[in-house]
Amino acid sequence: MDKIKMTTPLVEMDGDEMTRILWQMIKDELLLPYIDLKTEYYDLGLKKRNETNDQITIDSANATKKYGVAVKCATITPNAARMEEYDLKEMWKSPNGTIRAILDGTVFRAPIVVNNIKPNVRSWKKPITIARHAYGDVYKSVEIDVPGSGTAKLVFEGEDGKVLEETIHEFDGPGVLQGQHNIDKSIESFARSCFNYALDTKQDLWFATKDTISKKYDHTFKDIFQEIFDNEFKTRFDEAGIVYFYTLVDDAVARVMKSEGGYIWACKNYDGDVMSDMVSSAFGSLAMMTSVLCSPDGYFEYEAAHGTVQRHYYKHLNGEETSTNSVATIFAWTGALKKRGELDGINELIDFANKLEKACIDTIEAGKMTKDLALLTDEKNPTVLNSRDFIVAVRETLEGLL
Repeated sequence: MDKIKMTTPLVEMDGDEMTRILWQMIKDELLLPYIDLKTEYYDLGLKKRNETNDQITIDSANATKKYGVAVKCATITPNAARMEEYDLKEMWKSPNGTIRAILDGTVFRAPIVVNNIKPNVRSWKKPITIARHAYGDVYKSVEIDVPGSGTAKLVFEGEDGKVLEETIHEFDGPGVLQGQHNIDKSIESFARSCFNYALDTKQDLWFATKDTISKKYDHTFKDIFQEIFDNEFKTRFDEAGIVYFYTLVDDAVARVMKSEGGYIWACKNYDGDVMSDMVSSAFGSLAMMTSVLCSPDGYFEYEAAHGTVQRHYYKHLNGEETSTNSVATIFAWTGALKKRGELDGINELIDFANKLEKACIDTIEAGKMTKDLALLTDEKNPTVLNSRDFIVAVRETLEGLL
């Protein structure tokens, strides 16, 4: 077959460690043989971010605004150990947090379900989609190491000269401080994105925070959601036969564990980060969850919901065989290709991406899978493949579909 032509580039954001190795394998085996791939490439590996003082992360987000669609590999968010390992100039912020702050919007994460892997939660029968706010909170926080005794205050100086001030804590010794923020405009975009996604997918929407404790911060989220729902979406939800409700986040967890799934669970930024990992792991594997950032301005960024698989990377560097699941990274590419095809009117690209997703699922359901899934599957004698051989097996399945 002739290679599928693209008219507009994808923004390609390369990443770190084992997922960087898989990234290249996926391109070589599953994309470049079939697509005349056009991308604007940004290396978001930690070394390059350090060299550019993280400017490359900002540049990649602005390129996404230019082209509309991006696909991102998993990246390292450095901690103290990474500072030493990579000899960093400073402890750079989460690249995902930086990109999401620039693009705004909501991250929707949903598990990739296969028939021969049953969820650990017995009642779950349908996928649970996590809608994660993509701006602010801990990912844009400011932190201080408190050296000793003193008074910590929260101060806001208005442009009109008015000053609001609250004492946070009277320290009698060393400690730490963290300041978080959010803005009404972003929360409003988050709410509308969730309501529209629920209508598009005909699913109930839950929203959960801890407004009983956070009587201003979390309560603002709750109030904005309710106001927008009542004024703009209630009638449409009634017509669609779906519901929206708010509950405390701890109550939501209890409900989720007893539910059958099939709804959208909207969470603040950090809650969504944690709960999406819980949902994906309970459905099977962290490597079996899609993630897409949907901006209110019409920008889309697709990525895997998991990290860089550090342990496997060190094994790879030592020449040892790895069996790393690449499915979510493949689905990041297919999601971006489908959206690019949709925006540019290239049906062949959409069809190819759909077939590549089917090839992944069909390969696993045929009993060929990586080690993480082999430990979970109902298959009596699954074929456990290494990282590259699984991708090759997907290509063989794909050839049959094409």
